Amino acid sequence: MPLTNAAAVRKQIRARQPDRIYLLQGDDPVETSALASEFADLVDEDLQAFNVERVHAGEMTTGDRLAAGVASVIGAARTLPMMSPWRVVIVAQADALLGPKRESEAASRAVDELEGYFRNPEAQTVLVFVSESLDKRSRGYKLIVKHATLVECGAIDDQADAERWVRTRVTAAGLQIEPAAARLLALRRGTEVKKLRGDVDRLLLYAWGQKTVTIDDARQVAGPAALQDDWAMTNAIEAGRSGEALRQLALLLDAGAVPEKILGQLGWLVRSKFPAYSASSLTTAVDALFRTDLDLKRSNGDPRILLERLVVELSAGKRARF
Repeated sequence: MPLTNAAAVRKQIRARQPDRIYLLQGDDPVETSALASEFADLVDEDLQAFNVERVHAGEMTTGDRLAAGVASVIGAARTLPMMSPWRVVIVAQADALLGPKRESEAASRAVDELEGYFRNPEAQTVLVFVSESLDKRSRGYKLIVKHATLVECGAIDDQADAERWVRTRVTAAGLQIEPAAARLLALRRGTEVKKLRGDVDRLLLYAWGQKTVTIDDARQVAGPAALQDDWAMTNAIEAGRSGEALRQLALLLDAGAVPEKILGQLGWLVRSKFPAYSASSLTTAVDALFRTDLDLKRSNGDPRILLERLVVELSAGKRARF
């Protein structure tokens, strides 16, 4: 079956077009548990009590417990949904269920029963197994990889995913976080999970005893180090890398830079660098700069959006000369 990532699974959930069986894998229990919980969104909130069932397989360590646990999982999966197009069954700590440490006749029969379900799953049930370190040599693993969609959890795919990752970690610690604070941390580290985890851990220590993590908290932990190069934005525009230029612009703004100062920096770039480009590129850049200056002075829009538009236009002008 296919190997996918958490972002693709979330798109399936939003579209309400899930696969029938999933195996969530990863060494980050916060991330795998968070993704598993999102499958409940397939069911309307007021119907989740009837159609979302969670099974904890961690205690299924003996043959008898394993047999009873598999029977419970299959029974839950075979139950038709109530007033809902989907029924969701989430099996946490599935390592014990799919890869029992002790081989026995009861364990073998339990895996046989799972195989029977995998070959003929319920059309309206989404069965989700959550695993941290499943033994890939086990019969259960070899069986499920033939029938389930495998999801590698823990990797961060893009900026939006990094912000969601930060929010999930902070929420798991019992706090709330302002959107701007999550964005600042995500902008600083991008998709580097190890470094991002370090920043979040330091932030949680810094905000100990608070109910909400603020943008000021995030600046204390991440802000000063984030701006290692004041000219990173203009350098990215020169390279025609609009995505990186927008990321650096967001870092400047979230660290408290004044929009007019950023505009002045962009003005220097146009005056000193763009004359070397084509005449049409220079004219377009000057017009965009002048329009943004007027819009800022007249408060004709959100300064962040105005500057983002200008950065995109200047980056496009740089690429156009080739």
